[in-house]
Amino acid sequence: MRRRTISIIRVRGRPGDRTRGVLIAGGLAIPVVLGRSGIRANKREGDGATPRGRFRLVRLWWRADRSARPRTILPVRRIEASIAWCEDVGDRRYNRPFRRSANEPGDRLWREDHLYDVVIEIDHNARPRVAGRGSAVFLHLARPDRSPTAGCVALSGRNLLRLCGRLGRKTRILIH
Repeated sequence: MRRRTISIIRVRGRPGDRTRGVLIAGGLAIPVVLGRSGIRANKREGDGATPRGRFRLVRLWWRADRSARPRTILPVRRIEASIAWCEDVGDRRYNRPFRRSANEPGDRLWREDHLYDVVIEIDHNARPRVAGRGSAVFLHLARPDRSPTAGCVALSGRNLLRLCGRLGRKTRILIH
């Protein structure tokens, strides 16, 4: 039996701890880790804040060398060693993935740790892209110590994979 796609997932901060929250989706309540500055409406590049707003889920990225392709109906792309995310506000590729040469800056999606083994790209600052309004905001795996992110929403691998099977092109994420 195929599960229905979730239309909206909600992320809410935990009172008294700006770096912790809960993601509510289709009857699931999943603990999450937020940016070191908590949730902010006025997100800026490098501020460590998780952006407040309603966003589309764009695609799922995954490391094929570390796990099988996650079950989802989102568009899926493999993470290759050369793929990075442009965080340079002066670059025309700002807040987009690109193939990075060995000496180019950018947030590499191919990491030694496991944070980006499965990543869901959200469309924060995508249409239109505004330099300095924040880049590389994802749903991704939490660190083992559950320390804050640089502005993403992070959750356990088990919970992220469980959620992936219920996400589709029409799913929206509401962060508030």
